[in-house]
Amino acid sequence: MSAEVDFRAFKADKQPTWCPGCGDFGTMNGMMKALAETGHTPDETFIVAGIGCSGKIGTYMHSYALHGVHGRALPVGMGVKMANPNLEVLVAGGDGDGYSIGVGHFVHAVRRNVDLTYVVMDNRIYGLTKGQYSPTSRPDFETATSPDGPQQPPVNPLALALSAGATFIAQSFASDPQRHAEIVAQAIEHEGFGFVNTFSPCVTFNDVDTYSYFRDSLVDVTDEGHDPTDYDEAKELILDRDQEYQGVLYQDPDAVPYERVHGLDANMADLSERPSADELTDLVRELY
Repeated sequence: MSAEVDFRAFKADKQPTWCPGCGDFGTMNGMMKALAETGHTPDETFIVAGIGCSGKIGTYMHSYALHGVHGRALPVGMGVKMANPNLEVLVAGGDGDGYSIGVGHFVHAVRRNVDLTYVVMDNRIYGLTKGQYSPTSRPDFETATSPDGPQQPPVNPLALALSAGATFIAQSFASDPQRHAEIVAQAIEHEGFGFVNTFSPCVTFNDVDTYSYFRDSLVDVTDEGHDPTDYDEAKELILDRDQEYQGVLYQDPDAVPYERVHGLDANMADLSERPSADELTDLVRELY
């Protein structure tokens, strides 16, 4: 870990193809700044992404990266961290990827408390597939495929995390760059699973949950004098249906990450002898 890192070191030479104005630009920039501010370098960072607009982030960030399958980014991220605890692992996903097909993995990743950071770009819609409602969409959110809206309550990802035993729960806004970077940095430095739900507006398919809406609606918990170590107070804020919050809502200061509990402290990839190409091929075949 280096004391001084320029966040631009994390910028890849690939130009993002997100829609102009997409919140994912701000989300990614905040992640890069958080990594730099916590002293991490690209060669000790691993980015895992799922499917959706958020899935492209591993291509746009300069680090080790893997673009996984839909809803399965967290198992890959946990595997990477346990195989090499020396890597700083960030998993990126979207509200569909994380809270629909991947929700089962989310619950178990939370309760295991593996020391990684999970940033979910929550735009409350399926953007890559052109505008269907997502698990976090409002009950009356109208789309081309649901003209009357989902007609069901949205998933509360913060409450889901709390009920699964999360040790760090936070929420940020892609268009508040300094605060977003600060929150992600806190998640990175947390001893355990750092969960950050990031409001990342979709300017193409969601004209309800817009930049203006979040600027006018979000309340920062630091302005309210909130103590994130107070579980009951955190629960009250997380279950508040009338207000949306930004900041660290809950953090367990006594959390112990999964790797430490199980004595995983060395890079399992360290080999005494360099394997041949044939040996590596045989190893890969064993996985299929």
